[in-house]
Amino acid sequence: MADDFLAERRRALEESFFANQDRQLLERLRAQLQEEEQLQALSAASGIQDLNLLKELASLGIDAQTVAALSLIPLVEVAWAHGGIAPEEREAVLQAAEENGVKKDTPAHELLERWLDNKPSPKLLNAWKDYVTELRSAVTPATFDKVRTRIMERAEQVARAAGGFLGLATIAPQEQAMLDELEQALRG
Repeated sequence: MADDFLAERRRALEESFFANQDRQLLERLRAQLQEEEQLQALSAASGIQDLNLLKELASLGIDAQTVAALSLIPLVEVAWAHGGIAPEEREAVLQAAEENGVKKDTPAHELLERWLDNKPSPKLLNAWKDYVTELRSAVTPATFDKVRTRIMERAEQVARAAGGFLGLATIAPQEQAMLDELEQALRG
């Protein structure tokens, strides 16, 4: 009788163990499928095909709903170049966002607000540079040149918004250095 009880207890523990294992495997499978769906949606929204870049962007909080914010990363980086964001710079970035179709109360706008409130990780600029490389190969040179020109014009507007150092120069040296870095990334 004791052997039957122990055998039943052993079977119950085994079944519980394997049920737990199955549940964990199913949860991992669901997470993997969800990640794949999110990467496919991001790819469709951005035109990016490079899986590593898509994963990098996803790890930075960029998804299909926030991909429009990608074009604003250079502006955010210029605004943060000297260590803080002046109200005029913030307004210039938000105005550029609206002109770029990033409406208030959208995930892209919320992401942008987060970047303006807290300096983004350097990984964000690196991901943007990777994005630019992918974009350059995906469009015609004439189209990319238009994109490059528009990005640099908007970035310079942000740099000029705060009036430079003590109002003596129109662009602070740190902002100019960031503009140069952006231009270099855009030129390849």
